[in-house]
Amino acid sequence: MHQASANVSTDTSHLNRLLLQFSYLQVLDFLTTVAFLVNGIEEANPVVRWALRLSHNPISGLVLVKVLAILLGFSCWRMGRERLLSRINLVFAALVAWNLVALIVGTLMGRG
Repeated sequence: MHQASANVSTDTSHLNRLLLQFSYLQVLDFLTTVAFLVNGIEEANPVVRWALRLSHNPISGLVLVKVLAILLGFSCWRMGRERLLSRINLVFAALVAWNLVALIVGTLMGRG
């Protein structure tokens, strides 16, 4: 019985880390999206682009999208969807890396 409770604790701890990573990646995606907007680059995601256009200011639309994303991540966490949360984290990690590379390349190309 002690072993089973230790496994549940380990699973919960891993799921907690996944939710924390997901939230952190949402913050990084928010920041890189703001950097794109500041530099005049249009949002590529049609859902986010729609939210930006509907809001009074683009930042509030982006905040709303990120709050909804975090709520979805929280739902995955609450339902114990470890594999799904892990995969979503990989997608957002790649997206944030892509955004950073695009910002760096765009800045370097702008200097030339």
